[in-house]
Amino acid sequence: MRKLLFLCSFLLIGTSLFAQDRVKWDFTYNTSTKEIQLKAVISEGWHLYSQHINNTIGPVPTSFTFTENPNVKFEGEMIEPKAIHEYDENFEAALDFFKTEVTFTRKVAKAKSGETIKGYVTFMVCNEVMCLPPVDIDFSITIP
Repeated sequence: MRKLLFLCSFLLIGTSLFAQDRVKWDFTYNTSTKEIQLKAVISEGWHLYSQHINNTIGPVPTSFTFTENPNVKFEGEMIEPKAIHEYDENFEAALDFFKTEVTFTRKVAKAKSGETIKGYVTFMVCNEVMCLPPVDIDFSITIP
């Protein structure tokens, strides 16, 4: 029983780490546009789901959670570029997703130099035959 529990734990942790290898994230602040930019570079053959999908079909949409900071104010919500809208074999439905790379942005209305924006992104990746479990990745962006 102990061996089975260890094997299940190892597979779950290994799959989670594998999902993190499929997408590399870069978190930055653009001083000219006053936006945070959360860029995902997606491994070949994989896709990352849009924030705007019907999650009753199955995939977990990409989402962003921000730690409350009274010294930082945002203008609007996270913005994403136009997604690919294609039939997804894994869920037998047409869904919105991104291949190769995507940059999500959010306008910062008020923040002093040196303030830090913290939070995490939740995402799920799939290829043509399988999906990996959703993963949370922490981010921290300092306003220059």
